[in-house]
Amino acid sequence: MQELSILELAKQGGWIMVVLAILSIVAVYIFTERFIAIRGAGRVDKLFMDRIRDYMKNNDIRSAINYCRVTNTTTARIIERGISRASRPAPEIQAAIENSGNLEVALLEKRLPVLATIASGAPMIGFLGTVIGMVEAFWQMSNAGGNLDISMLSSGIYQAMVTTVGGLIVGIIALFAYNYLVAKIDGIVNEIERESMAFMDLINE
Repeated sequence: MQELSILELAKQGGWIMVVLAILSIVAVYIFTERFIAIRGAGRVDKLFMDRIRDYMKNNDIRSAINYCRVTNTTTARIIERGISRASRPAPEIQAAIENSGNLEVALLEKRLPVLATIASGAPMIGFLGTVIGMVEAFWQMSNAGGNLDISMLSSGIYQAMVTTVGGLIVGIIALFAYNYLVAKIDGIVNEIERESMAFMDLINE
């Protein structure tokens, strides 16, 4: 009995499988690049706010800013923006922190809409291949007349089934990858909010 080759099966999907292969490569690239960036941004220094508090209480603004730059995490960059405006009224400091936080989160979410589009679009492209394959199969049937042979329909049926499977696989993987990255970003946002509140409490003191 002939074994089923994944590569040969994919070839039966036609040009739709090429599109799905390109989408899968793009999805893997985006996930890898964002995963590395988000993991770096999510680094947490448990002593960060304690050291910032010591610097601020000693009115050592320069050392506090330098420490933020050395730490170089998302939270540190946001707190640095607040420290640089420490002489301003509290509402201005709060606004600066919020604006900086929004920019940092936007950077973390970079390219995620593309990954979400692949997650929703890949199954639709697979279904398009299914429709094309079935149209080809029925066209073969209509032109066969009384000499209908099941082998004549195999290419269209293969394309119909293979593209559906391919689209669902790419879409499901992209969806899980997207949700995983969103969850990691949500965790970073929570950490930003916690540290920002601690910093504003320090300013109010």
